[in-house]
Amino acid sequence: MSRTDHRNPNVAGLRPRSKLVHGGIRRSQFDETCEALYQTSGFVYGSAEEAENAFANDGSRHVYSRFRNPTSAMFEDRLAEYEGAEWAYATSSGMAAVHGALMSGLRTGDRVVAPRSLFISCYWIVKELCSRFGIESVFVDGTNLAEWEEALSKPTKAVFLETPSNPGLEVVDLEAVCALAHKAGAVVIADNAFATPVLQRPFEFGADVVIYSATKHIDGQGRCLGGVILAKDRKYGADVIHPFLRHTGPTISPFNAWLLLKGMETLELRVHAQSAAALQVAEFLEGHPKVAEVLYPLLPSHPQYDLVRKQMTGGGNMLSVFLKGGKTEAFNALNGLRMVMISNNLGDSKSLITHPATTTHSKLTDEEKAAARIEPGLLRLSVGLEDPQDIIEDLDRALAEA
Repeated sequence: MSRTDHRNPNVAGLRPRSKLVHGGIRRSQFDETCEALYQTSGFVYGSAEEAENAFANDGSRHVYSRFRNPTSAMFEDRLAEYEGAEWAYATSSGMAAVHGALMSGLRTGDRVVAPRSLFISCYWIVKELCSRFGIESVFVDGTNLAEWEEALSKPTKAVFLETPSNPGLEVVDLEAVCALAHKAGAVVIADNAFATPVLQRPFEFGADVVIYSATKHIDGQGRCLGGVILAKDRKYGADVIHPFLRHTGPTISPFNAWLLLKGMETLELRVHAQSAAALQVAEFLEGHPKVAEVLYPLLPSHPQYDLVRKQMTGGGNMLSVFLKGGKTEAFNALNGLRMVMISNNLGDSKSLITHPATTTHSKLTDEEKAAARIEPGLLRLSVGLEDPQDIIEDLDRALAEA
């Protein structure tokens, strides 16, 4: 590589796992091996004319870190290359990505269709925030194609979905729903946080926009917040999403972008290891006498097991565990854990568990909880990188004490 060309010229020919290590690199004049952290808010110009040109050009010249920063640009480009997107923008959190991806394309009088089984903050944006701006929200059973077909029989501006869902692990048929959505004129926005880009590629099934809470698996070590929006079509990203983000300012910090950039180097290794461990844990829990049901995408008992095998290459690290004893037994089990930690985060290298009905989804009404299966005995488990047998033994001991 020439010292005057600080990009990696060979990334286009690399396989996906190699792109996670080399994608998006911009080396400084010092030719460092580790990507540089540009901890700066602004940039300087050699002349007034240079400043004028910087604001008039296509955005390749950095002018302000709210717009773009060299470190965040490396993170964006690396994930875009891995995902197969033409455009990407890193945000301060996963919910900033949800808000920006959805609201940037909506106007008063528009219509949004989404499944009922959504993370609580996503549900709030679709149900509450959209209504404040005169945007109609229609909710369907995400697993029922007939409901999707009926809802999308009218002109629609956007479809927002997460698959698998949080925490119900419902799986949406991406190919079928994208086809219906496009006939209705809708842009499909897919939250792929649970599956990660390692295990599911929504663009290949017709999605137009993919979003992540990079706080989860992309960082994977509980260090920082971050999100990212990726668009299949550069024009849609640049013309529709980017102006909204540029002016509303949900920008990622350079330091967080750098952490996420480094986290991507081990993303495949971590996700594959966690998925393998999660399957072992799920199989153990499914046979436990105190467990009523386990939802895990790669268990044959999962209601959409065949669909999972069609559109995912692994089950991920998330489980939903329904205990027979309801809230009392769930709390007793949580309090009996010694290694697995009680936390509402997920995707960490450490195993984390929470009781959604009293934490992440506590603000839902009883009717909304029932519709999303947020039951008193439900525990959401994020399997980490510990030895699977240690996770199993910790859960077994806690359930015995419960």
